[in-house]
Amino acid sequence: MDRDALARLRSWLTTTPRKPLVLRGARQVGKTWLVRALAREAQLDLVEINFERDPQRRSDFAANDPATILGHLGLRRGLELVPSRTLLFLDEVQAAPEVYAKLRWFAEELPELAVAAAGSLLELALGDSAFRAPVGRIGYRHVEPLGFPEFLRAHGQDGLLAALAAHVPHRALSATTHEVATGWLHRYLHVGGMPAVVALDAGGATPRQCRDAQRELMATYRDDFGKYIGRMRRELLDATLLGAARMLGQKFVYARVGEGLNQASVKHALELLVTARLCHFVTHSHARGMPLGGETKDTMRKVVMLDIGLVHALLETPAGAVFPRADDLAPQVRGQLMEQLAGQALRLCGDDLGDGPRLYYWQREGGRAGEIDYLLDDDGHVLPIELKSGSAGSMKSLHQFMADRAQGGPTGGAPALAVRVDQNPPSLLEVDVRTTQGDEARYTLLSVPPYLLHRLPELTQLVRRAKAPAARARKK
Repeated sequence: MDRDALARLRSWLTTTPRKPLVLRGARQVGKTWLVRALAREAQLDLVEINFERDPQRRSDFAANDPATILGHLGLRRGLELVPSRTLLFLDEVQAAPEVYAKLRWFAEELPELAVAAAGSLLELALGDSAFRAPVGRIGYRHVEPLGFPEFLRAHGQDGLLAALAAHVPHRALSATTHEVATGWLHRYLHVGGMPAVVALDAGGATPRQCRDAQRELMATYRDDFGKYIGRMRRELLDATLLGAARMLGQKFVYARVGEGLNQASVKHALELLVTARLCHFVTHSHARGMPLGGETKDTMRKVVMLDIGLVHALLETPAGAVFPRADDLAPQVRGQLMEQLAGQALRLCGDDLGDGPRLYYWQREGGRAGEIDYLLDDDGHVLPIELKSGSAGSMKSLHQFMADRAQGGPTGGAPALAVRVDQNPPSLLEVDVRTTQGDEARYTLLSVPPYLLHRLPELTQLVRRAKAPAARARKK
């Protein structure tokens, strides 16, 4: 598979000075595969150590001198390891916290050696006070499931991907391109982006086999819960995970997870699942300016899952000889899948450094109902994103949101822009309406189908650039 993350690893490999790199992310998203592919492509001698499978290898790192450690590793291989031609990969490094702490010495004393680390439960270990991280001496990258463009490449759909890459907002997309892209998106909506399931699908597996593989992955995650014993009861984690899938697109309410469950315990369980990257918070933002995280309300949070395929496994959506049509799914499930699909795509639009990308939404507090499904920091602009699971639907909340924030924000006078995601072909529309409260809402609406969400930051910038001359003319 051609992974976007591999390009970022190539960049890391050629960076000077280069720090040891820690790949973060949930289990089974392809971290180990990425490191192996990088070593193969760069023709580096890969020294891979899995501390969970071979805990005795921790003794090779008893010294604090990286050159001595490399010499010990070479002795085991029966050859001399040349730092500039070697990639040292420490897998399941959460099982060897003392080794993780020694990454600082590699950064300082042997920077010519490429060192990468990963672990399926590393996220939980990093939150342990006994796990000392060499702050400032290592770099982090987050790895997510495959996005839609990667899914297309895995299926040899480079032509379709090129057609989508060539689209610009002021031009119509051909009906054929829209139809073909919608068909592939429907397939991605059911297969998801977990590498093992995508590989099965690309290899000709049936929808039923893909769904079975998703259920097996979910069972693997549940088995992992046993490793959290001491932190949380397995059945509580399981119930919380199922609750997160059922409440997709809604404010997460702890009391709805299960009858008789302590809400404080459910809250702790959810935070543990978020730490393990099986779930991600979508936090309420007042969205009155940048940054979106500067004015939030943690008591109002939604949750999206790691991957849409795991949502299918939890909600038990059917799959047989073919995947079910959208119309065959319950309306609520269609809405949940759209919320997950968009959240998953928007996370890939964010920065994979530090703690990884964060998601926000807006909801009116008290009085009239009103919600904006997602908010994006669009180069210093608050970008509201409205989701529609079909091809029609009112936009009362979006109109009022734009009216309340007309011509506001840090750029003062930049054209107001909002995004609607639905099943229609992409379009650009100038909106001039009165809200139900009688306020004037004037803004530009960029409508995109879900198969273009991976290009959203680029598309909004094209719209803003095209609108900039007219805005300057109005000022004069």
